[in-house]
Amino acid sequence: MAEHGEWNRKGATLSDITAKAEYKVDRDLIIKGIEIGKLEYRDGSLWGNPYLRVLRSQLEGYILEEFGQEYLARIKNEFELHTIKKQISETKKKLKMLELRQNELKS
Repeated sequence: MAEHGEWNRKGATLSDITAKAEYKVDRDLIIKGIEIGKLEYRDGSLWGNPYLRVLRSQLEGYILEEFGQEYLARIKNEFELHTIKKQISETKKKLKMLELRQNELKS
């Protein structure tokens, strides 16, 4: 199953909520994977709200088995594109604020 220390590596785990956002899979698919032994999990709770933590590598392997390589590649590309667009937007806002401040300091 999981490598020693894999649960502690940054980015190696994700919650069922993050999995829904990144991989467009619902909690039922994750529970099904846990029940058939394809996914290891740990329970978590944040401010009293329970969630499941799973290993990213196992989840990607399970998604690959269930939906195929094309689905996984498409979903990962969509998520990366969304992240890049968000970073570009934030950078443009920051640049605009810096330019305004620069103009204030010049005058």
